[in-house]
Amino acid sequence: MDKPELFKDGKRIDGRTPKELRPLKIEAGVLEEASGSAYVEWGGNKVVAGVYGPRECIPKHGADPYKALLKVRYTMAPFCSKSEHGRSGPNRRSREISKVLREAFEPVVMLNQFPKTQIDVYVEVLQAEGGTRVSALTAAAVALADAGIPMKEMVSGVAVGKLDGQLVVDLGKDEDNYGESDVPMAITSKGKELVLLQMDGLLTREELARNLDEGIEACEKVYELQAQALRKSYESAHERGKLRL
Repeated sequence: MDKPELFKDGKRIDGRTPKELRPLKIEAGVLEEASGSAYVEWGGNKVVAGVYGPRECIPKHGADPYKALLKVRYTMAPFCSKSEHGRSGPNRRSREISKVLREAFEPVVMLNQFPKTQIDVYVEVLQAEGGTRVSALTAAAVALADAGIPMKEMVSGVAVGKLDGQLVVDLGKDEDNYGESDVPMAITSKGKELVLLQMDGLLTREELARNLDEGIEACEKVYELQAQALRKSYESAHERGKLRL
């Protein structure tokens, strides 16, 4: 397949400017049986996350007497994409992303408050269109907050990169596949500390620095939508409580 044209008349193939995010919708509290949950639509990505716990460690001998174990399971539904993931269940990629997400949240979640327990985070990609790991991270962060799990700060992510010599944020599927670089990243909301940084492709040191600066600006926009989703969920739950009274 020939490489598609990624820029035309200064705009990307979907009409966005280099710094423009795809449409992003976040909803908290979507699963009744979970301790906390979230649903994210980001471009063509559709992701649901559910958090369960803190609860008893299984097996018990694996429990840490000083803190909770954070377990993250990222999977992609077999129908999420035409060209990929034709089978269900974990694979090498899903295990790698599960590990990356867990390591992004471990410094932020206050695990020492729940010794001898585990907190399970399940993320399922229902539809994929580039940037699924940062979409999954966004959903998982909101689900953790929705579950009332104490965190030092919120975590927000975006993928940045380079297309046809131009630096961009929030790569779509074709941009991810045919661009010159793809850099998924995530930061904390207050300290702006990097908790996730991966890179596929090549960038100069100066390009990477500019990419990261633009990514931080984009993450701040994602954070605002995460906070709005949590406020809306809380207000809705409060109203339902009033009605029951």
